[in-house]
Amino acid sequence: MRVHNFSAGPAQLPLPVLEQAASELTDWRGSGMSVLEDSHRAKNFAACAADAEATLRAVAGVPDNYRVLFLSGGATGQFSAIPFNLTAAGGRAAYLNTGQWSAKAIEEARRQHVEVEVLADEAASSYTTTPAPGSYTVPAEAAYLHYTPNETIGGVEFPDVPEAGDVPLVADFSSSYLSRPLDVRRYGVIYGGCQKNLGPAGLAVLIVREDLLDRARPDVPAIWDWKVMAATDSMLNTPPTFSIYLLGLILHWIQDTGGLVAMGERNEAKAARLYAAIDGSDFYANPVEPRSRSRMNVPFTLADPALDADFLVGAHEAGLTNLKGHRSVGGMRASIYNAMSDEGVNALIDYMADFERTRA
Repeated sequence: MRVHNFSAGPAQLPLPVLEQAASELTDWRGSGMSVLEDSHRAKNFAACAADAEATLRAVAGVPDNYRVLFLSGGATGQFSAIPFNLTAAGGRAAYLNTGQWSAKAIEEARRQHVEVEVLADEAASSYTTTPAPGSYTVPAEAAYLHYTPNETIGGVEFPDVPEAGDVPLVADFSSSYLSRPLDVRRYGVIYGGCQKNLGPAGLAVLIVREDLLDRARPDVPAIWDWKVMAATDSMLNTPPTFSIYLLGLILHWIQDTGGLVAMGERNEAKAARLYAAIDGSDFYANPVEPRSRSRMNVPFTLADPALDADFLVGAHEAGLTNLKGHRSVGGMRASIYNAMSDEGVNALIDYMADFERTRA
């Protein structure tokens, strides 16, 4: 039986994509072998990677003056690559800190000997808020402004795109990639791990404006050098071929189900129903300020934490899995990414109501 998987990542994938991958697993494109077994230099895989890029460009509206890279190491690898590619040692960069993933990016930039200026730090609210527009000023001399549009752990999402002026805006979209329409032209660099909305773990997708490819330090390792990777079509090393294959299938699924406008509407409706159920109850609570609530990751607590274990046992029995909150936050967390169906969200809401009736 397929469960409703609320994992924060690796996350639930679209069932039609999994079924297609299963049907092709032992004989891909009539080759008599799996995509897992084919060479990344072979004609079939070259066409697969090219199709994934073309479909991403079509779905996200990527302009011609941006390069698309498929990179190993996930978003965490890019925490290192960003300062390597955009600053000189000792250079200055600006960050907005809204949670644990922002903080990790900041820490890694400092390890790369970047002078980090944190323009806004939401620690005082226990990372349940986002900075208000106009509450900070981006230094003109900053090499870039980095922010995390959606914080997976805290369930916090920016309701707007930060204004950076002429400073390149860099965004870690790992947990909200292609979850709604995106104006790529607002950004210098968009990146994210694929294991939330775009496929399995291990692959990062990076979209970078071409004029930024000439800023890398001379000593940046080639594997992290975006210009080198762009020149080799992301194949300086053997890429995560199966992840790229699945990415392509998921991009076609997004395209076939209405594109990003329809995806954004579905995600907004799912989140609105779940937040309404939480807000309409005295038994459940969400700690995030309403304007900064995530559409992808919905944390909530029970009135009596002693009931958490029973809640999780009952949820598992009802086919609702991976609802335990992150250890640093506690409570519950429902991650309702693109592949989470209306049925799954409704099943969770019904279960929450039943549990409250019997335990409140």
